Amino acid sequence: MRPMDEKTEALRAVIERARRIVFFGGAGVSTASGIPDFRSEDGLYSADHGGVPPETILSASYFALHTAEFYDFYRRYMVHPEARPNAVHRYLYELEKEDKLRGIVTQNIDGLHKMAGNKRVYELHGSVHENYCVDCEKSYPLEKIMQSEGVPRCDSCGGIIKPWVVLYGEVPDKYTGIGACREISGADCLIIAGTSLQVEPAASYIDYFTGRDLIIINKEPTPADGRATLVIRADAAEIFAGLE
Repeated sequence: MRPMDEKTEALRAVIERARRIVFFGGAGVSTASGIPDFRSEDGLYSADHGGVPPETILSASYFALHTAEFYDFYRRYMVHPEARPNAVHRYLYELEKEDKLRGIVTQNIDGLHKMAGNKRVYELHGSVHENYCVDCEKSYPLEKIMQSEGVPRCDSCGGIIKPWVVLYGEVPDKYTGIGACREISGADCLIIAGTSLQVEPAASYIDYFTGRDLIIINKEPTPADGRATLVIRADAAEIFAGLE
């Protein structure tokens, strides 16, 4: 048996004996669905965007001062309506149906976990599928953003429509964070996949885990590797495809 096959089987054994699994995922979970990650060699942050760093474009201040430019970048790089769930999303849906998966804590804004059918999803940074008018708070689907040109405006009051995503300089939703930490603290198995654990405060949420098995599945090392009971250096979708 190849070393990677051995690690996949070790992961399967952990999942089989676990009773309360929580999954904590990042951008690497969705790359197999055609959504680029951020910090890899070919990621979004490595490309040239007219001399303006993506972190600046995706900030609350840039949205307020350069809304049209924000939306040009946002539609081009941050929204992928053609993306569909991959092996990770499908497997987690099956685990939730078995009531073994108690929650998904995701840093992704693509909505693929919910598209796959999962209900217990904590979207720490929001979702591209939820948008609202900053003046009257009327809600809009993603189609409103994609079918508009320039700055999307509210049909009712003419106000600017903003995606329900956490931009740099904004505070994540408190109640989503509380729910995520509650699930992590009650888990006996925490699977971390597709994230370098570089983004705070999300990365610190894993400190609430006191259970038996901490699993890391990521192509690159993470700060939590030394605490893990199993580390798998691989693409998350490839590993979960081996579990299906």
